[in-house]
Amino acid sequence: MNILLIHQNFPGQFRSLAPELARAGHRLQAISMRPAPTLAGVPNRCYALERGNTQGIHPWLVNTESAVLRGQQVAREVQQLQSNGFEPDVVLGHTGWGEMLCLREILPAARIIGLNEMYYRAIGSDVGFDPEFPADAEAAARLSVRNMHLTASLLACDVAITPTEWQASTFPAALRKRITVLHEGIRTDQLRPDPNASVRVGNHILRSGDEVVTFVNRNLEPMRGYHQFMRALPGILRERPNARAVIVGGNDVSYGSRPPSGSSWQQIFLEEVRTDLDMRRVHFVGQVPYTDLIQLLQVSAGHVYLTAPFVLSWSMLEAMSVGALVIGSSTAPVREVITHGQNGMLVDFFQPAQIAEAVCDALARPKDYAALRTAARQSVVDRFDFTTRSLPAYLRLVSEGISLTHRP
Repeated sequence: MNILLIHQNFPGQFRSLAPELARAGHRLQAISMRPAPTLAGVPNRCYALERGNTQGIHPWLVNTESAVLRGQQVAREVQQLQSNGFEPDVVLGHTGWGEMLCLREILPAARIIGLNEMYYRAIGSDVGFDPEFPADAEAAARLSVRNMHLTASLLACDVAITPTEWQASTFPAALRKRITVLHEGIRTDQLRPDPNASVRVGNHILRSGDEVVTFVNRNLEPMRGYHQFMRALPGILRERPNARAVIVGGNDVSYGSRPPSGSSWQQIFLEEVRTDLDMRRVHFVGQVPYTDLIQLLQVSAGHVYLTAPFVLSWSMLEAMSVGALVIGSSTAPVREVITHGQNGMLVDFFQPAQIAEAVCDALARPKDYAALRTAARQSVVDRFDFTTRSLPAYLRLVSEGISLTHRP
């Protein structure tokens, strides 16, 4: 079949799936905002928007108009592909940015499979979760507008997919019943424990058995608990004089609000605790190559993962797959995967002292946590393995046409 893959940051969630679809004999074509090529063997059509947002538009509609602009441009790219002889039988894409908005009308016979990550809401999710960053009085109304393009995109799908049960629970009941929970999968065959792993950080070679504390975000920001980790760090380094903290992440913003102009969240919360830190043992390494990230997780003696109720990060599952001890926030997305004292440790997102205490105990008694590391990997193998769970399910969706709606 002709399979069209749509994701502004392709391959994104399809990085493992796309090569398998090609291996199964399907003809693939990607549309994204990334310059080609992005994935070997998958032709990528890079699009750009012809214009920006309308000047003076209502601020609540900025995201919606951006989504419409993306949807319009992707529709034009699809029509160009059609004129060049590529008629999609299946469309597999991410609905989050509006790119899937217009496809039903121009591809009435195609099977549309949409990845729907989350539905924004003012209660029970990231908005207003952290009292340090309170929601404004208009948050609920603003979010309802922001959900418009997500709702329209989901309704146009034949198959709607969401990675986790908690993410599915964010959708209203009328939409939730249309959703299949299916994670994109973790390559547990490749992401394995390695007692011989080592990684260079600055002038230091870190190895398994060293007191290495890891913290990983795409970008260092409060949504992912960077501020709480930094507040816990002085206590960790004071209690464990041989410990080193390796902090992975950039200075931009992936999810939450932006910091005051001219600053970054990384700098703001580093300055808050800098005088209490031995900076010789704190390593900010930015965004690192994937192979380096995995080696770092393999040598980690304690991997701290903190998040507001939001989309679960790949990095937490990847850390578990390589046998890292995850010390995670006791928030709903994490509790779906980690059971305290069985396959990881759970701590209060808002209690830096508790976070520090858990990390210090893990560093002091590594043998006592060995069983949790083994169980962490096994739980990811059992629930999230790409080869045995995600891939067969995706292949069925593509090949058998499992549909949650019925078109005339």
